[in-house]
Amino acid sequence: MTYLTSTSEINSLVNEYAKADILWIDTEVADYNTRYPRLSLIQILDDPKDMSGKNIYLLDVLDQPSVIDNFIDKIMLNPEIKKVFHNASYDIKLLGKSQAENITCTMEMAKKIPYYLLPLPNYKLKTLATALCKFQDIDKQPQTSDWGQRPLSEEQIEYAYLDCIYLAQVYLGLLDLESQISPAPAMEDLAALEERCIHLEHECKLLNSELEHLQTRMKQVMQFHQLSETSHFKLTSYDRTTVKVDFVELAKLVNNQNMNLDFPITLTQKLRKNLGKNIDSITTEKSINTAWRLTIKNQDNNSE
Repeated sequence: MTYLTSTSEINSLVNEYAKADILWIDTEVADYNTRYPRLSLIQILDDPKDMSGKNIYLLDVLDQPSVIDNFIDKIMLNPEIKKVFHNASYDIKLLGKSQAENITCTMEMAKKIPYYLLPLPNYKLKTLATALCKFQDIDKQPQTSDWGQRPLSEEQIEYAYLDCIYLAQVYLGLLDLESQISPAPAMEDLAALEERCIHLEHECKLLNSELEHLQTRMKQVMQFHQLSETSHFKLTSYDRTTVKVDFVELAKLVNNQNMNLDFPITLTQKLRKNLGKNIDSITTEKSINTAWRLTIKNQDNNSE
């Protein structure tokens, strides 16, 4: 890990990184909980295989707007460089905002992984690093420390460069999961997929049936004991109000009051049947969307 404070050294490094294909970037922010946050550190890694941290650079940019502007111009606005962040929307608020290009967010990547492959309570970097990369004893306390103080503590510096390592490893882990959920159709084993789908379909029916039954019994028991909540569940009541009106009466009201109540109505199959040939006398817009539904065929009908 190299800690840079000199304007010339930082700008020189930025010029070198402007030639990179991909960078893993993190930031630390001073006064983050105020109306005027200040960028304190920019941490950069260009080699995801580096687990030692020797290739990580910590750029001290606190109160150096010209250095930050140069970084934004050479790195963040460069569409040729892929920039990987965690919770990228937070970082780019101070690094180019909507002008930043070619941004990848590991948090958004994780959210797209099906829950059964990544069953996590949240998508924090610490949680992902522990689950995907088996990192242990990750200390996130320095995250909320004073990043406006100088000099920074050893704990802060260690936290800053370790986050880059976690970020790169999480990114690689997510890429691996993405390859599992999106294999090429030509490489898929259709018979294995079919067998798994049939098995899960049966399991889902059993689980959903049991869950609905248990929920009904729980509501009954809680109502009987006049309990509004338990250690894991909360029981609330609400009223459903449905207001109906005859269409003819509504049409008369709109006409009599000269109301501007013009909006498209979806003509259901039943409405189209009631209109009959009269539908040809009105202007309609038709859109056709093709949807695919997968169902399990009745096994009894297929057996001879």
